[in-house]
Amino acid sequence: MSRIDYADVFTLSEDVGTNPTAEQWARAMFGDVPGPTERLIWQGLLGLRLSRGRSPDTVAGWRITGRGEGWIRLESASWFLTNNLVVQAAAGRVSLGTFLRYDRPPARAVWSPLSAVHRRLAPGLLRDAAAAVRGV
Repeated sequence: MSRIDYADVFTLSEDVGTNPTAEQWARAMFGDVPGPTERLIWQGLLGLRLSRGRSPDTVAGWRITGRGEGWIRLESASWFLTNNLVVQAAAGRVSLGTFLRYDRPPARAVWSPLSAVHRRLAPGLLRDAAAAVRGV
């Protein structure tokens, strides 16, 4: 992104018994397709344009726009903001970074209250993903 107006990163250090890739972590967090809650938040409230159906080029409807050794970047946009999620994975650790660019004035007003919910939910999302990759 040319500019970042909001950023946060959450990290979980936990041995899951395997060495999942960043993409495996991303799919454990978000699934292959968005569920009803994700659709409500991502499409309903944020207006994000998500792909439909399963694809090797998407995670939960977000386009995979970059990947490398130990990381994957997902991107989606609406008419007023652009959002990137970056998942980094290393032995015993996974991080989820959220990066937004406010493309039009409503973005700040919409994201400010949602960001509080996001910051409350993100740690649990990482813990749930760890349980999923462990097979629990």
